[in-house]
Amino acid sequence: VQLQASGGGLVQAGASLRLSCAASGGTFSRYAMGWFRQAPGKEREFVGAISWSGGATYYADSVKGRFTISRDNVKNTVYLQMNSLKPEDAAVYYCAASFYGSETATRTNAYDYWGQGTQVTVSS
Repeated sequence: VQLQASGGGLVQAGASLRLSCAASGGTFSRYAMGWFRQAPGKEREFVGAISWSGGATYYADSVKGRFTISRDNVKNTVYLQMNSLKPEDAAVYYCAASFYGSETATRTNAYDYWGQGTQVTVSS
């Protein structure tokens, strides 16, 4: 499975941004999809994930209520809608796929495939 993340950019605090992650080369609907982020000098951290069916989502406390994950199993794409962005949300964002995994999987080693990352910068 190949994952291609896109949609990052520079925004002001309080703005919104939507990231996309397009999958190819596998049966997309068999994968739970997660989003992670990594800021300079920090470990990669879990942001949120969505079940393979799209029926369930799970978020880190730091983004709960501001970020929303959705997926389109026809377009083989998962989305991360980010609202009310804060400077501390700035990071490289990665999408990841877990074969028949759980949306509650928060550890990086639970995911089988990773996208290349897209940079999100939030100015204060």
